[in-house]
Amino acid sequence: MKPIVYIVDDDKAIREALQSVLEDAGFKVQAFADGPSFLAACGNDCAGCVVLDLFMPGMNGHEVQNALKERGVQIPLVFLSGQGHIPSVVKAVQGGAVDFLEKPVKGDALLDRVRKAMALDKERRQVQEAIRDARRRHARLSPREREVMALVIAGLSSKEIAQDLGLSPRTVEQHRAHIMYKMGTANITELVNMAANCIDLPWPKSLSK
Repeated sequence: MKPIVYIVDDDKAIREALQSVLEDAGFKVQAFADGPSFLAACGNDCAGCVVLDLFMPGMNGHEVQNALKERGVQIPLVFLSGQGHIPSVVKAVQGGAVDFLEKPVKGDALLDRVRKAMALDKERRQVQEAIRDARRRHARLSPREREVMALVIAGLSSKEIAQDLGLSPRTVEQHRAHIMYKMGTANITELVNMAANCIDLPWPKSLSK
């Protein structure tokens, strides 16, 4: 699915001008006149970024930002604000907005901010996919393999793991080979890095000894 730049602004002329600049630059754009219509269209897995007006009648930009947070939507926000609204801009950035643009918006500045926001979103989605992949792979390990993996990433040798779990070193080596294959890793460093994506998963009690 191609990422989308969502424009949310109650001013029709501004919406159309921003949309024209972005579409001419090759972006896929959807424009909305208010926050509720945007929220109805943007699902929890929406990708891209949002160019969001701070001051709109009914539901303002801060309220849209909070609604996205409550739903767990992490799409980057670029706020639009008029002159003299610095406290509101600061509040938006503190709330997680990646940047802001002052009206009237210049085309080059818009494209620069949107490209940066889209790059952040791409990176975020890649990280999320890496986490999902690590957890899918970890779920395919047997209970014993999970025990061995936890001790491997804790730095124990095969001999130490064998003693800890009451296994033979040869059996531990077989488990290690299976773990590396199932987790899609070539060495311990890669395994440790992938395990970081499963950090909230339960590890065996022996790991805390």
